[in-house]
Amino acid sequence: METHCRYIEYKDTGMFSRLIADYLGDEKFIKDFYAHPTNLTGIASSIEERRKFPTNRTKIVAAFKETYSHSSPSTKQLEHMEWMAQDNTFTVCTAHQPNIFSGYLYFIYKTAHVIALSQKLSADFPDCRFVPVFYIGSEDNDLAELSAFNLNDKKYRWETSQSGAVGRMIVDDGIESLIKMVETELLHLPFAKDIIAIIRKAYAKGNDMAQGTFILLNELFREQGLLVLQPDNASLKELMKSVFRDDLLHNTAQQIVGETNARLEKQYKLQVNPRPVNLFYLRDGIRNRIDKRGNLYTVDETVIRFTEAEMLEELNQHPERFSPNVILRGIYQETILPNILFVGGGSEVAYWMQLKGLFSLYKVPFPMLVLRNSFMLMDANHEHKMKELDIHDADLFKEETSLANELVQRWAGAELTLKTEEHESRELFSQLRERVAAIDKTLVQHVHSLEVDHLKKLETLKKKMLKAERKKQSIQLQRIWKLKAELFPNNTLQERVDNFMPYYAQYGPSFIDVIVKHSLALEQRFGVIVMGKG
Repeated sequence: METHCRYIEYKDTGMFSRLIADYLGDEKFIKDFYAHPTNLTGIASSIEERRKFPTNRTKIVAAFKETYSHSSPSTKQLEHMEWMAQDNTFTVCTAHQPNIFSGYLYFIYKTAHVIALSQKLSADFPDCRFVPVFYIGSEDNDLAELSAFNLNDKKYRWETSQSGAVGRMIVDDGIESLIKMVETELLHLPFAKDIIAIIRKAYAKGNDMAQGTFILLNELFREQGLLVLQPDNASLKELMKSVFRDDLLHNTAQQIVGETNARLEKQYKLQVNPRPVNLFYLRDGIRNRIDKRGNLYTVDETVIRFTEAEMLEELNQHPERFSPNVILRGIYQETILPNILFVGGGSEVAYWMQLKGLFSLYKVPFPMLVLRNSFMLMDANHEHKMKELDIHDADLFKEETSLANELVQRWAGAELTLKTEEHESRELFSQLRERVAAIDKTLVQHVHSLEVDHLKKLETLKKKMLKAERKKQSIQLQRIWKLKAELFPNNTLQERVDNFMPYYAQYGPSFIDVIVKHSLALEQRFGVIVMGKG
C-alpha cells in the first residue's frame, strides 16, 4: 500500500498540555523532574545507569517463556527472549491496561513506537541489543474505562458483573455479543474476516482479558519481535517485597512524591496523588485498596483485616496478592525489566515526572521518557479536499473562528487587510500634528483623538468586510468544517476516540506495517499519514 507521512510540531497542534509543551521545548524548570534528555546522549546515559543495576534476568526470561508457552513465537520473538538473558540487552517499554479490543488507536501507536525505537537504537548502538516490550497493566480495576470502545461513531460496552482486576476477568457471552456487533459493522470491508478472526481468537470464551490482550498484540506484532509482559506474576512480585514492605510500614512514597508534587503544582496540574499505602490487595475477584486504621490494615469495602505482623507475613508468603497503584507501578516495571526508555502518552509522561524522587530513594534507574507518537489518518480524498481548499496540516488544528478569519483573508488577499489605508492614515495624522503644533500645541491632543477615532472606524470597517467575505465564502468554510469533523471525531484527536479495527478491516495487515514504518524514534513530532488504497 502506498502511503506518505508529513510531520508537524506538537506545539502547532494545541492538543497537548503545558507540561508536555515545556518538556518538548526543553524548558529549564521541568529538567529537574526527568533523568535523561530525549536524544542519543540521553540513551547512552540511560544505558550506563542500567548496566549498574542488578536486573534479575533469569526471572524475567522465565516470565516471558511462561507467557509464550501456549503460543507459537516468531523467530524474532524467540531470538529476543534469548537476548534477554544477556547483559548487553536492554528493553524499550510501553504499557497499557487491557482495554477491550485494544480500546483506542493510540494503543497501536505506542506499540509501534517501541518497535521503531528498538530498530533505530540497534543501528545507533551496535554493541547493544534492544527488545521492544509491551507491559500489560492487567491489574487495573477500572472496568468502566476498560470495558468500552468506539466503532463507526457508536459506543459499545461490555456489561459484566465480574469485579476485581480486569486482566483476570473471564471472557463471557457478553464479549461474544460484542464481536457479532463488530462483525456486522465491518462486514462490507475487504479485510473484515481477517480482523474478526483475530478478535475471536483473542477473546475466545474462557480466556481472561489479559490473555486476550496478549493474543491480540501477538497476532498484530509478532513478526516485529514484540514481547508482551504479563506482570501479574508471583515470581516477579518477589522482587518487590522490600519496596512493598517499606510502603506498608513507613508510607515513604506519600512523603517523597508529596514533596515533588509541591514543586510541580506551582506550574502544572498534577496527574496523580500518593496515598499513605499505595498498594491494593489482589485476590478472589477483588483488587481493593489497602488502608491502615489504627493498628490494623484493612482492605477497602471488605471485611478483610490484618495486624501488622499478619500483613507482613502475608506479603512474605504471597507477594502476588499485592498490587501496586500508579505511584509504585513504574518502580515495579523498572525493577523487573532491564529497561532504558519508557514510551507513554502525555498524561503518562506527566505522572512519571512526579516519581523521579521515589526512584532515587529506592536506587532504581529512572528511564528516559519519550512521548508516544501521535498520528492523524486521512485518505487521498481528504488530501485532495485540502489542496482544493488551500489549507495545510497545521490549519486543521486551529480554532474555527480564527481559522475562518485567516482563511478568508488568505483567499481574498490584500483586499481585506486595509494595511495601505492604515499606513496612509497614520502618515496623514503625523503631518497634521506637525502643522497644528506650529499654530497651537494645544490642538495636538485633538489631532491624536481624531486619529484614534479614525483608526477604530477603519478596524470596524475591516471586521465588516471580513464578515461579508466570510458570508461570501460560507460554502468553502462549510466544506472545511465537514472535513475537520471527519478528521476530529468528537472534536478531538482520532487516536482518543477511534478503534483500530475499521482501519485493519480496510487495509489489512499492511495497516500495522504503515504505522511502524512512519513511527519516528526520538524526533517527537506529530504525524499526518495519507493512506493509499489497500
